[in-house]
Formats: sequence, C-alpha cells, structure tokens
Amino acid sequence: MTWVLFDWAGTIAFAVSGAMVGLSRRMDIFGVIVLALLTAVGGGMVRDVLAGITPPMAMTKPTDLLMSIVTAVLVSAAYSVMHFDSRRRRSMTFLYNLSDTIGLASFTVTGALTGLSQGTGAPYVFPVTLGVVTAVGGGMLRDLMAQRVPVVLRMDVYAVASLIGGIVMCWSWPLWGAEISSWLCFLVVLLLRGCALHFGWQLYHPHPGGRLFQHRAKQHQGREL
Repeated sequence: MTWVLFDWAGTIAFAVSGAMVGLSRRMDIFGVIVLALLTAVGGGMVRDVLAGITPPMAMTKPTDLLMSIVTAVLVSAAYSVMHFDSRRRRSMTFLYNLSDTIGLASFTVTGALTGLSQGTGAPYVFPVTLGVVTAVGGGMLRDLMAQRVPVVLRMDVYAVASLIGGIVMCWSWPLWGAEISSWLCFLVVLLLRGCALHFGWQLYHPHPGGRLFQHRAKQHQGREL
C-alpha cells in the first residue's frame, strides 16, 4: 500500500505539471495528454526496464495511464475557463512548482522502494539510481518534447534533492522498515526542493570567479509557464 500510495500521488502530480507545460506551449489536447503521460509514466517505465520488470507496469496495469489522461483533460478544462491576471498567473506558477515537487518526492520513494525490494548486492547504488531515474526521467522526456533544456540540467536543487532522499531512504530502511523510511525520504525531498524554490538555492554554475554555491534571487521553474 505504501508503494501504491506514492505511485498514485506522483502520477497525478506529474500529470498536472506535464499538462501545464503542454498548455504553456499552446499544444492541442492530444499534445497536452502526451506530455502528461510522458511526465507521469516515463520515468517509471525506464525504472522498470533497468530493474528487469518487462513489460513495464504501466503497460500491464494501465491505472497510471488512465489517471494521467483524466488529469490532463481536467487540467485542460480548468485552463480553458480561467481568465488570467497577474495574481492568477502567480497561482499557476505555485501550482506547477507544488505538483512538480510532490511528483519528484513521490517517485523518488517508488524508485528506491523498487530497488530495495530486489535486495541486490549494492544496497545504495541500485536503489538510489532507480529513485533518481524514476523521479527525473519523465520530466526530461517532457522537456525534450516541449523543446526546452531539461529542468534537471539547468535548475536549482532538483535531481540532487532526489539523490539525497534516496540515500536517506537506504540508510533508514534497515533501521525503521519500509513505511517509515518511505515517508522520511518523501519529506526530505519535499523539504530540500521547497527550500531551493523559496530561497533560490543554486548549484555551482561554472564561470570566472564563481563560487561553489550561489544564493541568487528566486528563479522559479514556473517562469516559463
């Protein structure tokens, strides 16, 4: 049930963010649904292939596909009846960042859980890798289809938050079990990503005279919406 809970939460959250990117690119309803699907199930499909689960679960248990499609349609319907002003645009930016952050945290959990449940000889490398791939893979596919540089390669603390969350989960797994370690991982990723958005944390960007970490003004991912 823990895995299913986070899988559903991540699927809906990432479907929202994918649909919003499609709407921001003025795509038709088919394009919006495609981006929602890529964001919601793309990372999970890559995870399943790496974990030797074939065909991927999204193909054999289409619940996630259906949830993504319904979410994309509902987001599109809500978007079509809204009148946008500066305040509402800020609300849309907040919704985008919130859904993307929840999806990142939820899919970090499901990916790491998949790796830990297989009990490989690499107690950190395999689960953490699956967690990061699940969390950022769908977003990378979404951004490539939307013809923009993937968020994971240019934005603030994003994949790093997933990486740290996966490490925390692997560390806490033998101490407290699956349920507590899953929630701990979720909260760590949520907190790190939320603080990065709020405080404008940036990783090192190579340039003359650069510093290891830069504290910049807020650069929200939703500026492109």
